[in-house]
This record gives sequence, structure tokens and C-alpha cells, in this order.
Amino acid sequence: MSDVTFLAQREPVDEYGRALYAVARSILSALLDQLSLQDLNVDRVNVTMRQMSHYARLERDKGMRGDGFEWAVHEAIAGEEPRVTEIVADALARTSPKVFKGSSGTTSLLFGYERAKYLGFLEAVVQDAGEQAVLLPDSQGRPYRFGSDWLRHAARGAGSESMLGHRIRKVWKSDAFLSNEHARRYAAATIKSNHHQLEGGPGLRVGIVPAAKDLSPGVRYDRARGLWLAVLPDPDGFMGLFNDAYWSVASAVYTIGKQQRPPYYLKPSAKGQRVAEQLERFPTAKVSDILGGLNEAAQQDLIGVDHRLVSVQAPEWLLVNETRTPVLAPRPSFEPLD
Repeated sequence: MSDVTFLAQREPVDEYGRALYAVARSILSALLDQLSLQDLNVDRVNVTMRQMSHYARLERDKGMRGDGFEWAVHEAIAGEEPRVTEIVADALARTSPKVFKGSSGTTSLLFGYERAKYLGFLEAVVQDAGEQAVLLPDSQGRPYRFGSDWLRHAARGAGSESMLGHRIRKVWKSDAFLSNEHARRYAAATIKSNHHQLEGGPGLRVGIVPAAKDLSPGVRYDRARGLWLAVLPDPDGFMGLFNDAYWSVASAVYTIGKQQRPPYYLKPSAKGQRVAEQLERFPTAKVSDILGGLNEAAQQDLIGVDHRLVSVQAPEWLLVNETRTPVLAPRPSFEPLD
């Protein structure tokens, strides 16, 4: 269990507050995921909020927002958040109606060839998928078993296309593998925070993006890319929540890292600002402990709530050791948002 407590009392926050905690955790996970430790004399598991805030450059690393969006979508599916799962399930069902139509749930396996550098990552993907799991690259032909060589090849990125074969030549671009509640047959999905950055290709079946001025929410087929698009509502849906959590975490990073702040209008809501203020109070806390604290805060019991957005536990490969000197931090406590 984590030593970081985000709630001083055993009082449930409202559904939006819980969701805000969970998505903030996703964004912190992405920050830790992309952090280079070459200049830090510390294990990834012991990186503090202050250390991460000094090295994070959100205004330069435009991919950070996209990484955070990938984590948030994956964890929203894992937490059965209806603002995401209903649209994603609809898109998934249209890829292979005989397999996925009428399913009662959606599951997600986080991928991304950039993460293959972590020890145990590929093994974790295969283990989570299960021995009988297969990839459905199209509506015809034999599926691909997760335990075969294609996954290892895909982890190498673009250079693997000649080894993957024509049916799954672009599967290395997958950000997640989607399935129903049975989690045996999967479809590859690409997740982008900007729909103009979407790329399709053999092996990719679903594209998950936020709505935009030129793209309304819902499910549609993109013939140019060969993808079924799951377009998430914005700003009143999941993207509004994601943006609020993103700027909550960013505000804390800018303050703790003593970085120049973005324009005044790029700021979180009142509740998001309270999340940022709590993070700012504990710069010496380990990020791994903060992730645990956010996870606990997001999983409080709520009376009368049928669906909730919860965060999954950080996978072991995210906190892989690199044999450094440990850093100690005091136990922080946090106030409820409501």
C-alpha cells in the first residue's frame, strides 16, 4: 500500500472528484513513463515529485499530452468509465460483429513499442492477454497468437515491418489491444489526442480520439485510414475531464519545478486547482507513492454510483530498478476535494 494519503478523512468525494484523481494518476504515470533517468542518480521507483518536476518540460514535450491521453483512456476502460467504454465498445463491435457485438464489457491491454524497453513489458502483455489470446488483424484469415513472435517483432518499431508480414505490417503502431469481457480475441487500437495525427495500416482496427471542431463525437468508419473511429465527447465528456486533470498536474509540475507558467487561461478548474495544491505540498514524496495515493482516493465507495472511473495499479515494468541510491520522503496527507 502507498504511504501517500490524499484524503485526511474517510469521506467520499463526488464522482467528478474521484474521476479527477484517477485521470491525474494516469498523467503522472505517463510522466514517469517517459522520464529519462540518465541524469538522475535514483531508481525510477524512487523518483520524487521535485526531481520529476525539474526534468519535465511540458511546453517542449508535445508528446507528453498524447502519452497522458493514452494512459487515461486505457485506465478509463479498465475502470469501466461509461463515457469511454460505451463508445469504444461500439467501435470494437463494428470491427468484427460476430465476435464482439452484444458484449457486456470492454478490456484493454496497454502497448506502445516505446515501452518495450522496460524489463518484463512484453512478458506482462502476454501474461495479461492469456495463453489462448489471439489478435484479429482483419475479418478473414487466421488470427495471431500473443505468444508467437509477432509481438516481439512489433516491439522493435518501424524496422520490424518486413518481419511482421503484410496482414499486420503496421501493428507496431498499436497503443492498446482491445477485447470484450472474455478477453480472448483482441483488436489493435491506436490512440491519439489529435485526430489529425491518426495513422492506419494493416493490423490496426480502431482509432480512439477526442472530438474536435471538424470531428463530432460518436463512432464512424474512416475509409482513408481503414479504422473504426471512437470519438470521445469534448468538452462535456471524457476530454473535458482529461484536460482538467492534465492542467492540474501541469500546474503542480510548474510550481515545484520552478518553471515558467503557461498563459493564464491554461489552468484547471477549482477542483483541479485543489488537486494541484495538494501535490505541491509534498515535493519530496516519491511519485510511485503519489500514484498509490491517487489510486486509493479514486477508489472510495460512493453511494448511488453504478459506474466509477478507477485507476489500475502501476505495472512492474513502469518502476523497473536501475540500481541507484534510495531517496526518503515524509508521509504526506491530503484534504478531500468536497
